[in-house]
Amino acid sequence: MPLYKRGSTWWVDVVTPSGERIRRSTGTETKALAQEYHDKLKAELWRVSKLGEKPRRSWNEAVVRWLKEQSHKATIETDKIHLRWLDQFLSGKPLDEISRSLIDRITEAKLSEGVSNATANRVLEVLRAILRRSVNDWEWLEKAPMVRMLKEPTRRIRFLTREEADTLMLELPEHLADMVAFTLATGLRRANVTGLLWSQVDLSRAVAWIHADQAKARKPIPVPLNSQAVALLAKQTGKHPTHVFTYRGNTIAQVSTKAWYSALERAGIEDFRWHDLRHTWASWHVQQGTPLFALQEMGGWESPEMVRRYAHLAADHLAPYAERLCTPK
Repeated sequence: MPLYKRGSTWWVDVVTPSGERIRRSTGTETKALAQEYHDKLKAELWRVSKLGEKPRRSWNEAVVRWLKEQSHKATIETDKIHLRWLDQFLSGKPLDEISRSLIDRITEAKLSEGVSNATANRVLEVLRAILRRSVNDWEWLEKAPMVRMLKEPTRRIRFLTREEADTLMLELPEHLADMVAFTLATGLRRANVTGLLWSQVDLSRAVAWIHADQAKARKPIPVPLNSQAVALLAKQTGKHPTHVFTYRGNTIAQVSTKAWYSALERAGIEDFRWHDLRHTWASWHVQQGTPLFALQEMGGWESPEMVRRYAHLAADHLAPYAERLCTPK
């Protein structure tokens, strides 16, 4: 059956000259337009087979290939969520029919859900990445439409003072307080702390390590352990055969719990996430004079730009220049 309906939309079911079967949405509820789409598709498939023209590729084909090539990404599951949302607009759509006006409609639809510009941009970034790869790597498109990113406010780096950190840890249950203290001593991300194994720790050398498949940038991270971190790890010995941080003999999956938020409230700390502990660690390092290149390596950041957001917290090297105004000539 060359034409059939799914819901109110007509779909085509055609067989190429080489025997491949193609099912694709026509994007219309009108049978006459669907028939026109079918006839055009059949003609294109004939030209590809008999005249050697480039085949028209669909969004679905691009998504499948992109997911296969990007399966190593730490954020691939988040990307899949964005792609499932995009499916309502782009499923079955030929790549060369994805226009700037369609992208603008997608942007408006996402914003109409009440999300922030930043959230909408994360969806648009995936769309842009696939279109660019279709042009530059796969040569499925001659040119891709521009995907315009929305303006995002510059987020202030949120970090705690040492007094605030001490107050917070006093309010937390012991297992969370230990994890907070360890994060402030190492700068590790939440998943790397909750998932830390004894096989990744060498207390005699005061070092730990994060394997490449556990790191966001997919590169191994050496973790030097200061005396505070060593003491915290020593405190955990014997509690679990494999995992370092546990609660009542069980591994920990979630840290942003009711106990976490209640402790923040009692400590009088507002607008603070668990990930801000990592910002706190980095901010303290810069304030103590740690060079940015060293901080980048310790924090496992992929690019120097990610570390430069902390540069304004270290102004010691500028002090002599500021003092010049106080020195009469």
